[in-house]
Amino acid sequence: MPLQNRVTPFGEIVADPARGSLMGNRGRLHDGQKRLGRARWRGRAWISCLLDFKGRHRPEMMMPRSYTELFFSDEWVALAAGHRPCAECRRAAYLEFREALARACPTLGPAPRAAEMDRLLHEARTGPDARWQAKRAELPDGTFVLGEDAVALLLWRDKMWRWTSQGYEPAASVTGALTVLTPRPITGALAAGYAPLGHPFM
Repeated sequence: MPLQNRVTPFGEIVADPARGSLMGNRGRLHDGQKRLGRARWRGRAWISCLLDFKGRHRPEMMMPRSYTELFFSDEWVALAAGHRPCAECRRAAYLEFREALARACPTLGPAPRAAEMDRLLHEARTGPDARWQAKRAELPDGTFVLGEDAVALLLWRDKMWRWTSQGYEPAASVTGALTVLTPRPITGALAAGYAPLGHPFM
């Protein structure tokens, strides 16, 4: 039976056997039986990491007194769930994201610290505007929006694609005001030039 460690574009953590392309961290969320409790984060630093880095190896998932390994199908999902690139294993992406986020949010200054970005992103994830409204023309490619029947739709090259744990499927376009799942600051970073790792349709 799969562990409950797969993250959806809604930020939910579900049990799914599909393999992820990135790992994530929100702190330790599991108990001694590798079950998630009620908490869905421990701290503000939500990051996305490479699956393989400098040969590091963990003997098992959800080890006692250690963080809970989370997984994303791609970085587009990680961003929608509110995770930024790791400053260690994804250093180049972290710096690119920091620059783009600073352009999108000038109050951060030109080179914000990780804690400053995490504070901003956490407020966007958990505040009253976690789900916000926008028109399609106002949103960059790579943004997730809410579709009919409560599905997550990725905006990409004038089309909408339904996310599933196995990949993306063509979807009918939703018109009018859109409910945006990707946190507003991260959407701003995408618009300011941040290029997520890989491509959702590769």
